[in-house]
Amino acid sequence: MSKENITTLGQLKASGYKSKSIKDELRDNLITNIKAGKNSFEGIHGYEYTVIPELERAILSKHNINLLGLRGQAKTRLARLMVGLLDEFIPVVEGSEINDDPFNPISRTAVELIAEKGDDTPVTWLHRDERFAEKLATPDVTVADLIGDVDPIKAANLKLSYADDRVIHFGMIPRANRCIFVINELPDLQARIQVALFNILQEGDIQIRGFKLRMPLDVQFVFTANPEDYTNRGSIVTPLKDRIGSQILTHYPETVEIAKTITQQEAKADVRKDTVHVPEIAKNLLEELSFQARESEFVDIKSGISARMSITAYENLLSTAERRMLLSGDDTTAIRFSDFMGVIPSITGKIELVYEGEQEGSAAVAMQLLSRATKQIFIEYFPKIEKLQKADDVDPYQNLVEWFFEESKFELLDNFANDEYKSQLDSIQPLQALIENHIDDDVNEDDLYFIKELVLWALVEYNKLSKYRMTNGMRFKDIYGGYISGL
Repeated sequence: MSKENITTLGQLKASGYKSKSIKDELRDNLITNIKAGKNSFEGIHGYEYTVIPELERAILSKHNINLLGLRGQAKTRLARLMVGLLDEFIPVVEGSEINDDPFNPISRTAVELIAEKGDDTPVTWLHRDERFAEKLATPDVTVADLIGDVDPIKAANLKLSYADDRVIHFGMIPRANRCIFVINELPDLQARIQVALFNILQEGDIQIRGFKLRMPLDVQFVFTANPEDYTNRGSIVTPLKDRIGSQILTHYPETVEIAKTITQQEAKADVRKDTVHVPEIAKNLLEELSFQARESEFVDIKSGISARMSITAYENLLSTAERRMLLSGDDTTAIRFSDFMGVIPSITGKIELVYEGEQEGSAAVAMQLLSRATKQIFIEYFPKIEKLQKADDVDPYQNLVEWFFEESKFELLDNFANDEYKSQLDSIQPLQALIENHIDDDVNEDDLYFIKELVLWALVEYNKLSKYRMTNGMRFKDIYGGYISGL
């Protein structure tokens, strides 16, 4: 008998359905997925050998879970993906406020309804997507919000005294019975509110305004917390931590490739991918910005560098190229190195600076991060530039530097159309020779032009060339040209 034909308790009994706790659901379905080689946390990258195994062990142990990590480490997404481990549908007593199991009702309303109607008790079905509840912990959250309170309006309408438990209005947690309930940023929850969770987590009863109800709620709790919160805004009280079965530490991507996969996954729906070509080396440079930020002495590392920085920076990078394309009248374009000036607002809005960084200024720190990222990416493709070179060492950049010494100026304007941009870079013959010596022949043409511009910016960072920002573009000169011309 299909669930569509099961509308009463009697039909549910006849079907042979057996109820189970939510933790057993999660455990059984995870075991099925592991045996079948199915990934239960699709779309999560970089956690395959760290976080996910620990999370799976916690689920197998039927633990409540605390995900501890800095911002932008997919803590909430992991919790939401756990919904996929629930049974697709479960039966509930129709009209129940707290998703009563027809075989194990816990609310007075459901118990009395089953006592009255027996096998004719109406049953409805709850889809797993409706079995996820989430609450952001803020200082104004109350016990009434989470657990419940006496409802004077209900008491008046039903003509009941406040001593009758039917006047209780259940909070978010009882209403999430047989569901996954997530409390984000747990340390922000006031200590007295955290204390109210003790009995729910351990003994299974709830206490509301003098009522002590033995209601064995069936809830899978998932908490998220930021380590910095423990010192800045609050803490998780010790008895509550004692009642949370597993605490799992999350982390940032360990390689640029993993970070790039995450960014591309989040930006895959961006329609501009058809009109704006993004070279792979540009994607690497974008991710390297986050890695450099996590190592910068000007950035507050304890606050974290969210993966959202790379995602928003990527979107701004596309927008910079798109706007340029629209102004120049081109139908398509490719990312240029100068387009990275457009990602600065995404960086300044996402990083927390220490005192020294505040003195430098957020924009200056962002430019420094771009400078360091440029150097890092550059040496992955070209010979490293040493500060001091031996007299008999061959300098692969000498011809290129000499070309700029002989040229009065070289300008790359922001509004160059694609053909003008390429023609201008092609005019630097030593640059073409350098590319041919160090870059594979099968590299995309648009990628080559980005690499050419990267070389110019990198030589500036290594003090081989100088650059000057004009109103409408960038001018490159030899290292002494700026002094001679006053630029």
